[in-house]
Amino acid sequence: MTSPHTTSPLHLTPEQLQDPVAAYGELRTRPELPSVVLPGMRIPTLLVTRYAEVKAALTEPRLVRDPTTVPGLAEEVAAQGGDVQGELMDSGSAGLPPEYATYLSGHLGLFDGEDHARRRAPLTRAFTARRITALRPFVERHCARLLDDLAARRGSGADVDLLHDLAYPLATSVICELVGVDEEDRPRVREWIRDFAYGDGTRAVEGLTGIVEYVRALIGRRRAEPTGDLISALVADGGTLTEDEAISVVFLLIDTGITPPALFLAHAALALFDHPDQLARLRAEPELLATAVPELLRWVSLVRVGMSFYAREDFTFAGTALRRGASVTVGLLAANHDPREYGEGPERLDLARAFGRGDGHMAFGHGPHYCLGAALGRLVTGVFLDQVFVRRPATALAVDREALEFGHWPADGFHLLALPVVL
Repeated sequence: MTSPHTTSPLHLTPEQLQDPVAAYGELRTRPELPSVVLPGMRIPTLLVTRYAEVKAALTEPRLVRDPTTVPGLAEEVAAQGGDVQGELMDSGSAGLPPEYATYLSGHLGLFDGEDHARRRAPLTRAFTARRITALRPFVERHCARLLDDLAARRGSGADVDLLHDLAYPLATSVICELVGVDEEDRPRVREWIRDFAYGDGTRAVEGLTGIVEYVRALIGRRRAEPTGDLISALVADGGTLTEDEAISVVFLLIDTGITPPALFLAHAALALFDHPDQLARLRAEPELLATAVPELLRWVSLVRVGMSFYAREDFTFAGTALRRGASVTVGLLAANHDPREYGEGPERLDLARAFGRGDGHMAFGHGPHYCLGAALGRLVTGVFLDQVFVRRPATALAVDREALEFGHWPADGFHLLALPVVL
C-alpha cells in the first residue's frame, strides 16, 4: 500500500464536483483515496467518495475538525501543505473586520468532542421535535400566501423567480419564526444574509456586520423579556455559552437556515422540471411525497462536499495510509450516488425509491455533526413540493432550460442564480 500524498493531485472543476457519474464514478474505483484540489482552492485534500467510507469518516474519532486542539497537529498539517479548511475560511473572511470574522470561526462544524458537544447541547435542547412540528401550519399558510401573491403578480405580466420570490422568502420566514426574529425585521435579515452568503462579495461586510449586530441586540432583548422562541430557550439554558458563542450559534442558524434551504428548494424544483416523467407521477400520486422528499435530498445533495477532517495520528483508512495531519474531505454527493449503496441506477431520479431505516442518504451528514435542521428541512420541502407542483399542476419553467444562469463559489459546484417559472 503506497501513500497517495506523493502523487500529483487532481484539480477538480465545478462541473466535476457536481457530476456524480462521470467524475466520481472513476474515483470510487480507486483502491486508495484520491488527492484532489477543490475548485478555486490551492491546497489538496484526500476525497472520500464511497458511501460506507463517508459514513465511517463522519464518526471516526481519529479524524478531527480542529487541528489546533491536538498538540502538534496544526504544525503537522502545515508541514503537509496547509489547512484546506483554513484556506476556505480565509477566502470567506477576506476583507472582514477581525472582530466580525470571529463569528465565522464559531461554526459548530469546526469543533470536536466535548467543545462541540458543549456548544451544540443548548441548541439540541431548544431545537425540539415538538417545536418543529408546531411550525407546520405556519409553513403551509406562508407558502400558500406567497404563491397566491406571486400568481397574482404573474397575472399582471411580471416574471416569477421561484428562487428569490418564493424559496428565499419562505426559508427566511420559517427560520426567523423558529428562532424568534420579529416579523417586521425579516426582509432586512434576508437581505443581510443574501449580501453575505449569496451575492458577488461586494456587500459581504455589510451583510455580516448587519446580521451580527442585529443578533446581538435580539439576544439582549430576549434575555430581558423571554418569549416562546428558540432564542429565549437558548439564552435561558444556563449560561453554557459565552456571549460571542451565543451570537455565533444564532448567526449560524439564520445563515444556514436561509441560503442553503432556498437553493435546495430551487434545485429540487429544477430536478423535477428536468425529469417530467417523475413530475407527472408526483402530480398523479401525491402520496409519493413521503419518498420524494428524501429522494430529492439524495439526488440533489446541495452540499456536494463536507468540511475537512485531519488525521490526529498515523493510521489506515479506506485503503489509504494516512499520515498524521493529512486532510480528508467527504464527498456527500458522491456517497449519495454510490452504486454499492443504491444498486443499479443511482444516477436516476426515482421519487418512489424505497429507503431503509434512517435518512437513506448523506445530505444531512451523519454522526455528531448531523444537521440540526434536518427535520425542519424535510417539513419545508414537503410543503413546498405539495403547494408548488401538486396543487398547482400548471407550474412550469418560463424559459428554455439552456437559458438558466448558474454561479459557483470556492470548493463548490454550480448553483442557480434564478429560476423563472409560470404558475
